[in-house]
Amino acid sequence: MRPPSSNPRRLLVIEDEASLGEMIVSNLATEGFLVSLAGDGEAGLASHATRPADLIILDLMLPGMSGFEVLRALRRRQDKVPVIILTARSASEDRVQGLSLGADDYLPKPFAMLELTARIRAILRRAAPEEESRRIARSGPFKIDYLHLSVHRGRTDLQLSLREFRLLEVLLAHPGRVHGRQDLVNLAWEADAHPTLRTVDKHIQALRRKLADSDENPAIQTLEREGYRWTLPVKS
Repeated sequence: MRPPSSNPRRLLVIEDEASLGEMIVSNLATEGFLVSLAGDGEAGLASHATRPADLIILDLMLPGMSGFEVLRALRRRQDKVPVIILTARSASEDRVQGLSLGADDYLPKPFAMLELTARIRAILRRAAPEEESRRIARSGPFKIDYLHLSVHRGRTDLQLSLREFRLLEVLLAHPGRVHGRQDLVNLAWEADAHPTLRTVDKHIQALRRKLADSDENPAIQTLEREGYRWTLPVKS
């Protein structure tokens, strides 16, 4: 197990076989990564749109939207996120097709976690300069660094918790959109977590305090019985 990193990389696993997906997530989390799991292609694309991953581990044989279709959708959007494809198929044509669509690497099932982890680290080392350049956003007085999970107001580091940062990420992904409390639970908490809606309110309150958010002109606006929204424009 690696020691915690000050700037953990975010991984997204898109795998419909629940036991395998959970095993991959557990092992990669032990290695110091922040890992999310999606059970199908549409959920994976939605997760990546809300919380952009530094690397995606993508099963080809998914229900509904196949891994090939997910890969096409990413590259059609000019999204250069590195992708490792997983396939149980032995046909070399599938691997060739995946690589031709823009995958960075592939592993046939079954595979060793040590090999997957090594390939992830190698790809992230190569991608680091480009990733760092596109991980900064600005909104009003705030500078948000997605790579290092930090938020600054002027020269002040606001010292957000990981949960507060995730909530902020969700709100920043769609400025002006109202997010209900259950929506925030689904997007900012792990699938096996079951926080109450009141817990969401408490985390938002703590986040607003750290942002020094004012009631008169709030960055995070509260809409009674509806939820919360980010009111400021966001520039990357």
